[in-house]
Amino acid sequence: MQKYVLDFQEVKKNDLLQVGGKGLNLAELARVPGIQVPAGFCITTNVFKRIVEDNQVFTELMEELAILESSDLDRIRLISEKLRNAIETTKIPEEIKLEIVDSFEKLGSELTYAVRSSATAEDLPTASFAGQQDSFLNIQGKEQLLKHISKCWASLFTERAVVYRIQNGFDHRKVLLSVIIQQMVFPIASGILFTADPVTSNRKMVSIDASFGLGEALVSGIVSADNYKVKEGQIIQKTVSLKKIAVYPLSRGGTEQREIPFELQEQQVLSDEQVLALEGLGRQIEKHFGTPQDIEWCLVDESIYIVQSRPITTLFPLPEKSDGEYRIYLSIGHQQMMTDPINPLGMSFFEFLADYNIERAGGRLFMDLSPELASVTGRIFMLASLGSNDPLMKDALINFMKRKPPLPKGKRIYKFGSEPFTWGFPVELLKLYRKNDPRLTSQLINMSEASIRSLEWRIQTFSRDELFEFIKEDQKQLKKEIYNQESFGVIVVGIFAVYWLNNYMEKWLGEKKAADILSQSVAHNVTSEMGLELLDVTDVVRNYPKVQAYFENPRKATFFEDLEKMQGGKAVSTALREYLEKYGMRCAGEIDITKTRWSEDPTILAPVILGNNKNFEPHARAAKVAEGKRKAKQKEQELLERLAKLPGGKRKVKKTKQMISMLQNFLGYREYPKFAFIKRYFLYKQAMMKEAVFLHEKGEIQAPEDVYYLSFDEFRDAVNGKSVDRQMIEERKAAYRYYEKLKVPRLMTSEGEEIFGNYQNDKLPIGAFPGIAVSAGVIEGRARVILKMEDAQIEPGDILITAFTDPSWTPLFVSLSGLVTEVGGLMTHGAVIAREYGLPAVVGVVNATTVIKDGQKIRINGAEGYVEVLE
Repeated sequence: MQKYVLDFQEVKKNDLLQVGGKGLNLAELARVPGIQVPAGFCITTNVFKRIVEDNQVFTELMEELAILESSDLDRIRLISEKLRNAIETTKIPEEIKLEIVDSFEKLGSELTYAVRSSATAEDLPTASFAGQQDSFLNIQGKEQLLKHISKCWASLFTERAVVYRIQNGFDHRKVLLSVIIQQMVFPIASGILFTADPVTSNRKMVSIDASFGLGEALVSGIVSADNYKVKEGQIIQKTVSLKKIAVYPLSRGGTEQREIPFELQEQQVLSDEQVLALEGLGRQIEKHFGTPQDIEWCLVDESIYIVQSRPITTLFPLPEKSDGEYRIYLSIGHQQMMTDPINPLGMSFFEFLADYNIERAGGRLFMDLSPELASVTGRIFMLASLGSNDPLMKDALINFMKRKPPLPKGKRIYKFGSEPFTWGFPVELLKLYRKNDPRLTSQLINMSEASIRSLEWRIQTFSRDELFEFIKEDQKQLKKEIYNQESFGVIVVGIFAVYWLNNYMEKWLGEKKAADILSQSVAHNVTSEMGLELLDVTDVVRNYPKVQAYFENPRKATFFEDLEKMQGGKAVSTALREYLEKYGMRCAGEIDITKTRWSEDPTILAPVILGNNKNFEPHARAAKVAEGKRKAKQKEQELLERLAKLPGGKRKVKKTKQMISMLQNFLGYREYPKFAFIKRYFLYKQAMMKEAVFLHEKGEIQAPEDVYYLSFDEFRDAVNGKSVDRQMIEERKAAYRYYEKLKVPRLMTSEGEEIFGNYQNDKLPIGAFPGIAVSAGVIEGRARVILKMEDAQIEPGDILITAFTDPSWTPLFVSLSGLVTEVGGLMTHGAVIAREYGLPAVVGVVNATTVIKDGQKIRINGAEGYVEVLE
């Protein structure tokens, strides 16, 4: 016989689908020795199924709801209200009602109860659903109980719950609701306990909020609470708030707000002993569940009751490896301009190239800075290298080091004697500096291109295990090219020229960011050339209206086939294929080998080409290059003329001319090494995907792309005949979706604490958002908040606001008037290209994509480093 009601003691660990996340956690807590949980029972999801399964109105409304987006608020509001009404007016079957009432009377019909919702997608490690459904307190009597059970079911379709499910990818039809009936306790005080600090994410720090009366006042935000920070049995910080009101139960049922007596309003809610007792209970519960917990508690007389515990789902995961040492980690994604999660295969390839300690956490890669900061010379070099390139990170590290943390020593990242920082490197730099050979960049590029052509020919001769062995060996060649001293030296000397010019032109002439204009249209910048060459493709497209119409809604699977069937399609196809032959290995997040390349999906470029067609006249590429060169030459002549009039002018002119020449000879090469290794990556990927197709045809994987969720070695093992764990692949896919929602810390400790920094900008206007000044100029325009390049709809004068840019975003830059990113530094991709295109730019603006709204009129100051919202 099917049971519709389960006492807490009857609920088993595998009953999630019967009692939901909250019910499962409460039942589990009730069995933990030393933890007091008010008695109760769960009305299982089978009852909810009975209520809705034969309800025709409900079924029709659910079909309407299933097709809505989170932005369809008016429709969501209307349908949700109808769904709630359909559920509340449906009678509970008599045999179920009898079972509920029987359990109610066993607990005590004269008592008062809390009626709480517990969804099957609630209080899980990756989604809390906290506050999405309704709870009802101080419910008395059988009739009121049954009424509020129906209200609880109906609350599965509050507007906030519906929108939350849509945003988090949960199917409305697959989320069921259990109802928890639990004895009310009437506390002196209540509150919330986090076993990890919700602000800093420090797993060692317990954070306790406490207020008088029922916890509903605190949860709903109508009262201020005391806060206590506790670490390993010691109260680190107390914040005692002014508490004017509290929520208390009424004798007739329900609750009311009451004013707290004046003499208690500034009194500490909990004694120190009670605070420490709560910390102990929190740690016990955390240990039981194996993950940091968000716990609701009540103080009744001198006893502490736990009324709810759920996983904290907003914490960024700790590094996977732990040796028990206290360590500090830097986000590699912030340095590489790609803060999205990376798939396991992508991580394997990045780790092949790294000569430093790398840790994985939350689908991202982190660099262990501990050995560097534990060394005096390493610390100096690290802070200097961050410097003006990432002042936010530098300030965070300075604040962190003031604590004098006990960091372990180990293998250092920047150390003379290791590639490329051998003892001969300074000599190489001096030679490059003195020679200033304009032919050198072309020679380096030609050598690299020859190596890539050789790889392209050789890799086709390998398959199966031999292919994986060949790729592993070729990584050594790639590493050799990346750490080539001459190549690396050219980049360093070019950057030095930028710093020298900016420093001395400001010192001698009061001219800020002079190098920004001098670097426009520099030679050999493959990334800026990539953006400009797409204008040539646009010139072909603009001649054919049918092609333009097709580009509005192109089909990925048959893109080139469709093109070549229409008027002008063959000409466009030829031009685009030639472009992709050169640049098709690029894409957003290209350091992850698993990301879809333009060659794999050319439709990504369609909106950019349409934007170019709208925003530019024919032959715009040549005009833009010529204009950049003209501005650079004009600025050079202006500077030299002004310098000549200064004391020691002849010497200053000579030195400045040398530095301008060095900038123009070498700076453009900075973008090439990454271009070359991404080319190499794409050749690896094309060869490996043939093996993925082989595994798919064998039935080992459901789709070729499933190999993205395998490490390099796991992929190799599969090709060699080892069975693939499909369940593991599905778990990794789910983890990736979860990781996508997490905010990545720039710096964090091995305890999970996020380390924050601040900009030191004394010229910041009131209300402005600070960042890093990377490309001079002041511009006003419409903010376009864009998270994916393929979603871009750019009009003349628009300023791009995005999380980060990498080279794949360059084709958009030609249409912009300015750039703002959340991530970046002085010499990162977006900054370099913005300067070359003459775009004012500010990078490193914290939460720019949320604090600046799409369509707002803004002003950016690329010389002082801030953004102002004007509307």
